[in-house]
Amino acid sequence: MRILKRGAGGDFVEARLEAALAQSRFSVADRHLCQELAYGIVRWQGTLDWLISRKTEGRVQRPMLQNLLRLGLYQIFWLDRIPHHAAVHETVELTRQRGFHSQAGFVNAVLRGYLREFEATKRLLAELRTQQPHLGYSHPEWLVARWRKRWGADRAAQLMDWNNRPPKTFARVNTLKADPGKLLTQWRDEAVEYDFVRGDWVEENLVFELKSHPPLSGLPSFQQGLFYVQDPSTLLAARELDPQRGESVLDLCAAPGGKLTYIAQLMGNEGRVLAHDTAPERLELIEQNCARLGVTCVQTVLPATLNPPPSIGFDRILIDAPCSNTGVMRRRVDLRWRIRPGEIARLRAAQGDLLRQAASLLKPGGTLVYGTCSLEPEENGEVVQEFLGQDTDFRLERSRELLPFVEGVDGTYVARMVRKR
Repeated sequence: MRILKRGAGGDFVEARLEAALAQSRFSVADRHLCQELAYGIVRWQGTLDWLISRKTEGRVQRPMLQNLLRLGLYQIFWLDRIPHHAAVHETVELTRQRGFHSQAGFVNAVLRGYLREFEATKRLLAELRTQQPHLGYSHPEWLVARWRKRWGADRAAQLMDWNNRPPKTFARVNTLKADPGKLLTQWRDEAVEYDFVRGDWVEENLVFELKSHPPLSGLPSFQQGLFYVQDPSTLLAARELDPQRGESVLDLCAAPGGKLTYIAQLMGNEGRVLAHDTAPERLELIEQNCARLGVTCVQTVLPATLNPPPSIGFDRILIDAPCSNTGVMRRRVDLRWRIRPGEIARLRAAQGDLLRQAASLLKPGGTLVYGTCSLEPEENGEVVQEFLGQDTDFRLERSRELLPFVEGVDGTYVARMVRKR
C-alpha cells in the first residue's frame, strides 16, 4: 500500500488516490478498502494524532511514521471488519517495508498498548466528543467554535458527525436524452440499486440516490449521457434562476458543469447559455460534460472574451461563487485541515467583486442568483447585503440556506435578486 502525502492545493488527496488506484491491479474490494483507509485517516487525523500523542509524550514523529501509526489506529478503532491482530501485524510489516526497521518495535508497542486498553479508549473517545469536540470529531478548533456559537453544541456536533461520514452518490436524470422511466429500467439491467430523493426544491423523479452500483464511468447509461452525478443541493441555485426557453443566460463560474447542464435542461436546450470560467482546462471539462449529455445551447468563454448580448445584457446570471466549501466538507476530505480563518475574509472580497461584475452584465428586469456551498454567513447573506447596499438598482426577492443536519444534503446558500427596470 502507498502512503499518500497531503498537498496544499485542490482536492489533492482525492486526486492522488485516484491516480494511484488507476495504476494498481487491486480488486474492487481492495480498492474500496484502500479508499476507506486513505480518506479515514485524513478525516480523523486530529483524533488519531491525539491518540498517538498520549503514547509518545507529545514527541513529534517523522511524517511517514506518523501516517503509519494513524493507519494502524484507524483500523483498530474505526474499522470493525479488520481483526485487531491483523491491523497490528500489517502496519508493523508496512513500517519495515517503508524503511523504518528500527521503529517497527515502537509501532508494535503503541498499537498493542491500545489493544490492551481498547474498551477504556473507546469510552475515552466518546467522552472527548463532549469535552473537547474539536478532538472528538477531528475538526479545527476555531471552526468548531464558530459553529457552536452559531447553532449550539448539539447541532455543531451533528454537522461534524455528518462531515465524518462517507458521502452518498446522487444522480440527476438528463431529460434531454431520457425520461426517468427509461433510465430506471436501464439501471436495473446494469445492476444499479437506487432510491428516490425528495425535496421541495427538487422535481419529482429527477434525482436518485445510487445505493449500489458498478463503476459509474463504465455504465452504458453514463456513457450515453442519461444522467449526471450531483448532490440534490446543487439544483437549488438553478431552480431559483428559473431560466426560460430562448433566453440569454450567463453562468459566471461554470465548471465542472452540473448546474450549467441543468440550466440547459430546464431551457430544453433552446436559448444561449454562456459558460464562463478562469482556465482552459476547466472549460474543456465543461465541454466534455456537455457533449456527453447532449447539451448544445452552451458556449464556453474565458474572461477576456466575455461579452453580453449586444446592448441589452443577459436575461439571467448565475454566480456559483468560489468559497470556503464548508458545506461540502465531507466530500473534500482534507479541506478541514487546509482552510484558515483568514480565508473567509479573502474569499468574501472576491465574492463581492463577482457580484459587481455580474451586475454590469445583467439587463434591466433580469435575474441574478448568487450561491455558495459555504455555511459561513460572511460569504452568504452578508455578501449579498453589502452588495445591495452598494447597488440600489437591485432588490432581494428571497434567499435560502440548506443545512446538512436539517435537509440531509450538502450545505448551500442561494439568493435570488432582480435588477429593477
